[in-house]
Amino acid sequence: MAETLDPTKWVDRYSDYLFNYTIVKVNDKEVAEDLISETFLAALKSMKNFKGQASERTWLISILKRKIIDHYRRQNSKKGRAEVHMDYSDDESAGDWLEERVADLRGRNAEDDIENEELGAAILKCIEKLPEKQAEVFIRKTIEGQETELICKELDITPSNLWVIIHRARTALAECLEQNWLSE
Repeated sequence: MAETLDPTKWVDRYSDYLFNYTIVKVNDKEVAEDLISETFLAALKSMKNFKGQASERTWLISILKRKIIDHYRRQNSKKGRAEVHMDYSDDESAGDWLEERVADLRGRNAEDDIENEELGAAILKCIEKLPEKQAEVFIRKTIEGQETELICKELDITPSNLWVIIHRARTALAECLEQNWLSE
């Protein structure tokens, strides 16, 4: 049975969840509230595109994620110093594949801040180059830390397929970063 939308209940049902999700990503109450408002407006405008294959909440989160990415793109394009908060660890994986490439935050200086900003932008560009499904699975599992079972259910894939997709995404991201960031 396909899920249907009820925008009259979005604020009551999802605003707290969306706010908690967003505040972790942007660390600014006003920005978080603005992004959630933009999300609800974008959702209203694109209701005709909702196919009902995912839950209403999952659909809103996917719109919100794009709003957050757009927010950081705007920040970075202003040559400001936007700090992108992403957790690249994955407790179920065999090792933290990117951890050794990120500067230690305890002894950070201005040069390290610039390098981390550049790394964040490079990672986003590399994620954009992944096939759509690979990018979605990688972001949901590795960056957002969603449960394997939830991702598999919503995307209709098996756990072993999920891990193959993540492995391929990691391999492609490592190659992309090697070519586009680490070699500079």
